[in-house]
Amino acid sequence: MSNLLDTPPGNHPAVAADRAAVDNLLRCWVRETGVERPSDGVLRLDLPASGTGVEAPVLYWSPVGWHRFGPARLRTGTPASATALAALLGVEAAAGDPASVTDLTARVADSVRRVEEFVRVRAAAPEDPAGTTAFLAGEQALITGHPLHPTPKSREGLTEAETARYSPETRGGFPLHWFAADPSVVSADSSLGRTAQEVLASLAGDGIAPPPGTVLVPAHPWQARDVTGRPAVRALLDAGLLHDLGPAGPAWSPTSSVRTVYRADAPVMLKFSLGLRITNSRRENMRSELHRGLAVDRLLSAGLAGALHAAHPTFDVVRDPAWLAVDAPDTPEEHATGLDVVVRANPFGADAAVQGVCVAGLVAPRPELPGGRSWLATLVHGLAERTGRPVGEVAEEWFARYAERVVAPVLWLYARYGLGLEAHQQNTLVVLDEEGRPAGGRYRDNQGYYFSPGRSDALYGWVPGIGRDLGTYVADEVIDERLAYYVGINNLLGLAGALGSQGLADEERLLRLADRFLAGQCAEHGDRLRLAALLRDEPVLRCKANLLTRVHGMDELTGPLEAQSVYVDIANPIAEVRK
Repeated sequence: MSNLLDTPPGNHPAVAADRAAVDNLLRCWVRETGVERPSDGVLRLDLPASGTGVEAPVLYWSPVGWHRFGPARLRTGTPASATALAALLGVEAAAGDPASVTDLTARVADSVRRVEEFVRVRAAAPEDPAGTTAFLAGEQALITGHPLHPTPKSREGLTEAETARYSPETRGGFPLHWFAADPSVVSADSSLGRTAQEVLASLAGDGIAPPPGTVLVPAHPWQARDVTGRPAVRALLDAGLLHDLGPAGPAWSPTSSVRTVYRADAPVMLKFSLGLRITNSRRENMRSELHRGLAVDRLLSAGLAGALHAAHPTFDVVRDPAWLAVDAPDTPEEHATGLDVVVRANPFGADAAVQGVCVAGLVAPRPELPGGRSWLATLVHGLAERTGRPVGEVAEEWFARYAERVVAPVLWLYARYGLGLEAHQQNTLVVLDEEGRPAGGRYRDNQGYYFSPGRSDALYGWVPGIGRDLGTYVADEVIDERLAYYVGINNLLGLAGALGSQGLADEERLLRLADRFLAGQCAEHGDRLRLAALLRDEPVLRCKANLLTRVHGMDELTGPLEAQSVYVDIANPIAEVRK
């Protein structure tokens, strides 16, 4: 089977970045507006609002939407750059709102510029530094970002120097910035046997001396600079209730989310608020998320972890067992100061026997390398060479093992206990065996736990009423829609799309494997897992529309859960392949 990545988008970083962005925009438009596969191998988009059209050769047409295109051109023959294409598509989608068009175009330009720099930096040093864990390598591998997002690397507000320092793609690193707060303005909780205050103080090292009786509060250095200009924080500083101590301690590495930081020698990771608009949202912790992460940690400790391990011993949840926040008197707690931190367990230290690898990083093409081959493609080709088997056969086996070891436990939790995990590819980690095959999985993210009113009472024996006050206690129909997208379309079918678009497997054969896997889930769980039947049988699926969400200026972290993103109907590729 040929490897489509042997035809790279271009060796020059600017060309690679622009071509990746054009592909993203075209994929989004095709998916979100229902464009059908062209019969002659040329995608033609009519753009009546601007009186023109765009054409691009189809290099690969993916049943799940991971298409690949050649250079895009206007009907006049003029090459269409990513920013030009963004402006044209924005005019079509924005219904006469010029501000939306300007915003989309600016964010696409920002994303392209950053990808260009990432490719340039990584091409100069493509190999992972000595001592890098597999976990960190996976977090740093997502160079071009989500393949179905118009602005996957947009980070509004970062200078070039800050981008180099704070980005996982550049292998950035930095010491934390420390504050000291009066205990009267600190809220915290922990299930670690130590207070959050004690855990965080242990990370500060000896080079910092807080005023007596105060609480040490770490912050991301960008956030530290930003929040000192906020009235609530300024008032605390002026009143002597908060002290700015500056940077101190060893360097931490940003992970794929940018705001969660990691050290191979630390027992925990830290997830900060970060007031940057990354992709669609300002990434600041909401207090409900802090409570939710710790509540799930306590639920796991009370008995759910044991039940999960008994059913799926190679799958686990990365826990968020503590948090701390600085409050401002007479100010609502949500976003009052922006000084808060989630303490996340770090099971992937330098000496850990098991390493989890971010699935999004694993499947992402790497334009900084000759041929752009992804980590996953390297694994599959290596397995094929060592075993003397065809690449396609190895890829199909990899896919089937992934479904059973990573996706099945997520579906089991939802079917058995009504606990839904927003397990998209960036929130999902795969554990690889010595040969590079899926051996297990991990889930991480305190934003993405859903509790079913109809079935979460199965958890009440461990924690009475769990989920009712955590902000994601929503109807099964809403959870089904979200998980059908995140677990089904983004994660499982996204893996099929990655394998197919990279020339590693026949995508229709993978879809048949997915169908058989889901049929097994239906047989195991019956009516308790309507989601599996939905993914197999429904002619259309509800799918998040990242381009339309961006054009409409929606923030995916605010507002009612049901209205945080635009969703559209797409043809169900599993139902299609069964016809």
